[in-house]
Amino acid sequence: MKHLLLKKLIKKILINHNLNNEHAETCANALINAELVGAPSHGLSRLRMYCERISKKVINPKPKIKIKKISQSISHIDADNSIGFVAADTAIKVGIKNAKKTGIGLVAVKNSGHYGLSGYYAEQAVKKGLMVMVFTNAPPAVAPHGALKSLFGTNPICFGTPTGSKVPFILDTSISMINRGKIRVAAREGSKIPEGVALDKFGKPTTDPKKALEGVQLPIAGFRGSGLAWMVDILSGVLTGGNHAGRVKDPFTDFSGPQNIGHLFFLLKPNLFVGNSFNKRIKDNIKTIKKLPKIKNVKEILYPGQSKFSRFKINYKKEINISKTVLKDLEYLQGF
Repeated sequence: MKHLLLKKLIKKILINHNLNNEHAETCANALINAELVGAPSHGLSRLRMYCERISKKVINPKPKIKIKKISQSISHIDADNSIGFVAADTAIKVGIKNAKKTGIGLVAVKNSGHYGLSGYYAEQAVKKGLMVMVFTNAPPAVAPHGALKSLFGTNPICFGTPTGSKVPFILDTSISMINRGKIRVAAREGSKIPEGVALDKFGKPTTDPKKALEGVQLPIAGFRGSGLAWMVDILSGVLTGGNHAGRVKDPFTDFSGPQNIGHLFFLLKPNLFVGNSFNKRIKDNIKTIKKLPKIKNVKEILYPGQSKFSRFKINYKKEINISKTVLKDLEYLQGF
């Protein structure tokens, strides 16, 4: 289906679930972007879940978002249990405004929900000429190092910077070996997950996504990945006023209340310390690394964000491929 038609359909579905036109547009843009950059696990496969949470009154479709100005650079947002896309969109815009004014923008968010891809918001800041870091926590999926039970989320870490070219540097990665969305998609589609990314509830390695969802996901880099997950839980949960320490509810299975996810956005002007030489320095950095000798069958050393940028350009000209499972979701939601 053509992405513009699909966007209209998503907007209509969300408006039928009581979002206003502006908020529905915000959500639709983020969901379509996920599909276009090749991350369907954060795209249409989640739409039914968002709508179910709205119907069960654990996402507020008409939030009264409060922005508390702590200083010229720092803001604290209470998202009033809004859908995460709206909360994060509000936060990144506030952060950009603060950073443009003072050189630094720090925005904490509480009472939010799942907001899709962190890189989507980071790219908005980079397009405005800013560096950015984004942190968010998530429902339990990863066991702390040495523990038998999952507690940390996949807790993405995101960093973005201008590069002096049209292609931004966007590192957007979870601290788990595979993001949870991919496991959920595999479970719905009846496919397997790679080896070495998850354990079942008995602590045995598994490639069965359903068993992985019942068990634990493995962190990147062993205890170091566990430490990074803990750091993100502190920054986006403890610091912001959001849920933390395993208290973020699973959006697909737990409808007992709002998720109260926390986010933290840190933006800064890249010329704060080196003035107008930043562009020259970042170009030199990238050029130097790209000129390194390459291992066999590697044509180019890519920096984070290059592949995603290329996929977006290619996919933007094509129709979005919709799986049978997602197609059923769309048919169901249209008849809501």
